[in-house]
Amino acid sequence: MPDDGTPWTAGEFEHRLRDLVARRYHDRHPFNLRMHRGELSRAELRRWITNRFHYQRHIPVKDALILAKLDQPALRRAWLRRIQDHDGRDGDDGGIERWLRLGEAAGLTRVELWSGSQVLPGVRFAVEAYVNLCRLRPVLDAVASSLTELAAPTIMADRIDAFEDHYPWVEPEGLAYFRRRIDQGHRDSTEALDLVLRWARTRSEQQRALDALSCKCDVLWSMLDAIDGAGREGDR
Repeated sequence: MPDDGTPWTAGEFEHRLRDLVARRYHDRHPFNLRMHRGELSRAELRRWITNRFHYQRHIPVKDALILAKLDQPALRRAWLRRIQDHDGRDGDDGGIERWLRLGEAAGLTRVELWSGSQVLPGVRFAVEAYVNLCRLRPVLDAVASSLTELAAPTIMADRIDAFEDHYPWVEPEGLAYFRRRIDQGHRDSTEALDLVLRWARTRSEQQRALDALSCKCDVLWSMLDAIDGAGREGDR
C-alpha cells in the first residue's frame, strides 16, 4: 500500500523510534560485544575510556545548545538538569568527574584525559558531528537525537556486570558513572520521548525525528569503529 504521508499514530511512531534504537544502538557493535565478553586487553579498554571521555566532556555542550532552543521556562529547567548531571552541582560532582575517576581506576591520569592528546581523529569527527547537529538543526531533531538513551539503562547494567566479572583490575569505585546513569537514563529518555511524541505532529516531522536519531546512532557506532580500528592497526 503506497505511503500517503499520513502521520503515524503516537503508538506507531514510538514503536518506530524504539525499534530504530533496538536495531542500531552501539551495544551491537563488535567492539562493545568483545568488551562485555571480557575480551579487551588493558590497552584496548583504556583506549575506549580515553576516547569516550572526549564524548562525555561534550555532552553538556550539546545540552547547552539544546537548552538555548527551548522557549518555555519549565522545559529549560528540566533540560538544565542534564547539564548539571554531567558538570555537577552542590553535593554531586557530576558525570564528568565520575568518568575521570573511571579513568583513574583503570590506570589513566586526569592530565591524560583532559589533554585529549590520545583522542582518535574519527572520534573527534563523530563528536563534532553530534554537537553540530544540536547546534544547527531544529530543536525537535536535537531532542530526538538524544533518544539513544532509551537503551542506556540496559547497556549500563550490562557494563557493570562485565567490568566486575572480567576486568577486576579496574578499581570498583570507578564504576560509579555507570551506576548513576541507569536511573538518569530512564528519566531522561522518558522526558525526551514525551517531547518528541508531542512535537512531531506531521509525517515529515516524525521522519525528521527518526533521521536525527539514526544520525546519533551513526555517531556512536562510528566512534567504536575508530576505537576498534586503532586497536587492530596497533596489533599489526
